[in-house]
Amino acid sequence: MKKRVLATLLAMSMVLGLAACGSKSDSKDDKKEETKTEAKADDAEDVELQVFIAASLSKVMDEVATEYQKDHPNVKITFNADSSGTLLTQIEEGYACDVFFSAAQKQMDQLEKTNGLVVDGTRKNVVNNQVVVVTRKDSGTKVTGLETLKDASSIALAGGSVPVGKYTRQALVNLGILDKVDDVSTIPTETISEKLGGVEISEQDNVSKVLAAVVEGSCEVGTTYYSDTYGYEDELNILQTVSYDLTGNVIYPIAQVKNDEASDAEVSEAKDFIDFVTSDKAKTIFQKYYFDTDVE
Repeated sequence: MKKRVLATLLAMSMVLGLAACGSKSDSKDDKKEETKTEAKADDAEDVELQVFIAASLSKVMDEVATEYQKDHPNVKITFNADSSGTLLTQIEEGYACDVFFSAAQKQMDQLEKTNGLVVDGTRKNVVNNQVVVVTRKDSGTKVTGLETLKDASSIALAGGSVPVGKYTRQALVNLGILDKVDDVSTIPTETISEKLGGVEISEQDNVSKVLAAVVEGSCEVGTTYYSDTYGYEDELNILQTVSYDLTGNVIYPIAQVKNDEASDAEVSEAKDFIDFVTSDKAKTIFQKYYFDTDVE
């Protein structure tokens, strides 16, 4: 009996010993893989990407960039956020830009077809958005949407060169409030005010400033994007989500921009970054911020 117990104990000790050896071996293998990964990151050339994004993308792109940098720690992403029209002008004037993420096709079309500054094969549609009419929860406004904007004491509205301003003008034309013109972006703010009975309109340079004017209470209502209401659910009421039938699709295209000053590494990383922005992982982030990722 003692011999059996002794044999059993010896067998158990051998199994434990082998398991320990296996554990040490696995641990060494894991460390080797980690070391290889770290070595690759250390060997990678430091890269800085200049990414021009529509103002309405500021919040979501911060998170997208953070996620991208987990696997690309050598890449610094510098955002320039403003209206798509302003960004287009800056690129045309020679500002260094590796990636352009616009809130409308018009600006991307001009960059690609008129200026020839888009790298072939890199242009992709990423998300769709929707125009909304918003007000502070405590505003007491009588406005219920675009058709009753004349009842507002003041309106925050983006200029015609700003995509959200263009989409708003298009909706007002389709509702019969504004007269039809060849290019709705040329309709001046003064004309809109007259058509709405003389209501005070505060013209803003980009969608973020429209939102700020409403949140701060300097304007009673404003038109912004649905995605811009993320984080303001306790402060804002959405009076109307404007139908695509009135605005058309609000597609955001992205593309790599020709940059003669970019290194080979920067050119490569710009392409990788665009691939990530259009990946399933990034789509999940965009959806979190109220963007529609069902686009072609």
